[in-house]
Amino acid sequence: MAGGPNPYKRKNPAEQAEKAQIVFDLKLDGHSFRAIEAITAAPDGPTGGERIPWTTARDMLREECAQRVDPKVDAYRALHLERLEAELLRLDELEVRARQVLDRHHITVNNGRVITIGDEPLLDDGPVLQAIDRLVKIEDARRKNGTEQRRLLGLDAPTKSELTVTETTQQDIALQEMVAEMRAKNANTADTLRAEREQGT
Repeated sequence: MAGGPNPYKRKNPAEQAEKAQIVFDLKLDGHSFRAIEAITAAPDGPTGGERIPWTTARDMLREECAQRVDPKVDAYRALHLERLEAELLRLDELEVRARQVLDRHHITVNNGRVITIGDEPLLDDGPVLQAIDRLVKIEDARRKNGTEQRRLLGLDAPTKSELTVTETTQQDIALQEMVAEMRAKNANTADTLRAEREQGT
């Protein structure tokens, strides 16, 4: 039997370069390494379902950066990229907690008493509005994180003419609609309580 390495086990340089570019682009979009692993594992993902483990994605990004910048600068940038990666993970955790608050039903309590309208407890929309506000701030922090990563990777070099564009995502629109709906609901509740007080006098 002939010796030598198995050609099928060799890494295809072209495929590796393509995957590294995919990881690089996903990182620039603000995804964490664990999110990149999940995205690449999806059948309709950029790799056709071929999962890239988050540790591999991290190493690929480092190699990609090493090819684009001076090694000394790369070491400095790698430290900051890791810090930004940790920040993204914290933001993911904060989003989960904020959405848990958003999904709960909160009742209005005054001086230890549950406020009711008829036989139904009056819902307290304050925590919900605070959770929505927190989600908006989390999205803003993610955008700033992505901007910082682009700067570290040298993709935000100044040009002769720059335009400032504020992107409004579908999630931003949904949050704005939820805030408007909650405010309208609060106004209706206040009108109902005012009418009941007037009838009782």
